[in-house]
Amino acid sequence: MLDVFITSRVRRKIIVVYAKYPDFKTHVRGLSKLIKEDAGNIQRELKRLEKSGFLVSEKQSNTRLYSTNKNFPIFKELQAIVIKSQQLTNAKSKKQDIDA
Repeated sequence: MLDVFITSRVRRKIIVVYAKYPDFKTHVRGLSKLIKEDAGNIQRELKRLEKSGFLVSEKQSNTRLYSTNKNFPIFKELQAIVIKSQQLTNAKSKKQDIDA
């Protein structure tokens, strides 16, 4: 359902992870393994999301860790949309399983 509003597949996956788990912190390679996407595309999207204010980053040694900016003006609303979207998707797939 989010694919209608957020057209970038990589950005959508990143937003889902950070909205669902607001205390989650990771680096580009860790996120790449988690969402199974190319690290270069992830890094580009992380920079965009940081520039927009949704994510914040901090440097630890030679690694940049990204986390959710819980003070982002529409964070709670975005989080609610992500959760509702996933609930709808799960409900649809369960209904299809029952109908099959």
